[in-house]
Amino acid sequence: MVRLLEKRQRTASVLTFFAIATFSLHILVLFLFLLQGLNIRQLSLRKPPNFVQLINGKPVANIDDLAREPEAIRQFISKTMISMFSWSGTLPPQNIEEVANPKPDLGILINIPQGGSQKITTSSWVASFALSEDFRKGFLGTVAEMTPPEVFSENPNQAMTSQLVIKRVYPPKQIAPGKWQVGMVADLVQKNRVGGARLITPFNKDLLVRAADYFANPQADNSTDLQKAIYSVRADRLEIYEIRNLCLLDDYNPNKNQLQQCGTGQTSDSFIR
Repeated sequence: MVRLLEKRQRTASVLTFFAIATFSLHILVLFLFLLQGLNIRQLSLRKPPNFVQLINGKPVANIDDLAREPEAIRQFISKTMISMFSWSGTLPPQNIEEVANPKPDLGILINIPQGGSQKITTSSWVASFALSEDFRKGFLGTVAEMTPPEVFSENPNQAMTSQLVIKRVYPPKQIAPGKWQVGMVADLVQKNRVGGARLITPFNKDLLVRAADYFANPQADNSTDLQKAIYSVRADRLEIYEIRNLCLLDDYNPNKNQLQQCGTGQTSDSFIR
């Protein structure tokens, strides 16, 4: 009888040890799953690497995530401002048929500072995503005030077009890590579609640009043409966060501070945050 009790006690001890070991193993597996989940989340939040294009065409990862090539900044400025201020009254063609017969641009309504709303072109609205979010809303109101209603007119005798003719984009001057100042000298040329009467307005601006994060479109295959255009704008990993009116006192040299705001203290806030 005593031997039977001792045998049962040994069996119970083994079962207890096995249960404790199994429970501990489950706790360890749960801890490993939690640790793995945290690692995956950190990877999902990590910024994508910034690549630099070498002369031989091979891209390499750039250690400095805030670094940008000067020529890339200049091209970003040119592309953004031309898209913002070139208005044709038609949408960009998406196929061969639309090249010969483009669709009319119905415009997008934007609230203006004086109250009410006015239209801007679709190309201006898409290009505005190259601006920082805090600057974009107010700037769109300014663009809406500048956009003539005749751009959207269906009457060929009244319709107008606008084109930004850039004369020069100066080398970027770095003002802080990941931030640059870029001068641009251009003319805004507006003309009637019929008759060719033109109005040329100097368009000299000082743009403040900074490095920005970018995440690829997670649904690229199911995106609309408009969504693809917006993602392509952000793919440059740059954004404009301030635009100032300028007077050129002499040949522009960022290192000599020869570029000043026109009429300091008296200018409109249209292009100044």
